[in-house]
Amino acid sequence: MALSIRLSRGGSKKRPYYRIVVADARSPRDGKFIEKLGNYNPLLAKDDEKRIVLDAERAKHWLAMGAQPTDRVARFLDVAGVKERAVRSNPKKAEPGEKAKERAEERAEKLKAQEEAAAAAAAAPAAPAEQPAEATADAE
Repeated sequence: MALSIRLSRGGSKKRPYYRIVVADARSPRDGKFIEKLGNYNPLLAKDDEKRIVLDAERAKHWLAMGAQPTDRVARFLDVAGVKERAVRSNPKKAEPGEKAKERAEERAEKLKAQEEAAAAAAAAPAAPAEQPAEATADAE
């Protein structure tokens, strides 16, 4: 059985409250769990001691049994000093994808063409206006 240490959501709408639980990885997020290890209240201030309550001894036990923590729980365990979490670095995270780059290039080319057309129109001497008054006088 694959074990996972994860968050199980509780609380009401827009007022989340999480339990830190050990559960079978195949069970639903808020479903049956094996043991409750603590809780997490994201609405409390970050420096509040009741924000994360965790039973470190039981967490060590379950990690020894092969339970895999989720990313968020791994952060909690790292802060508690139970399990060290490897630091992740993704420098390309903010870089746009290929299609977004192509669209940006197309927009840049289009703007450049518009600017060139506007500059050409401004540089060309203004042609004198035609004399429609004579043409209308002959027609009458």
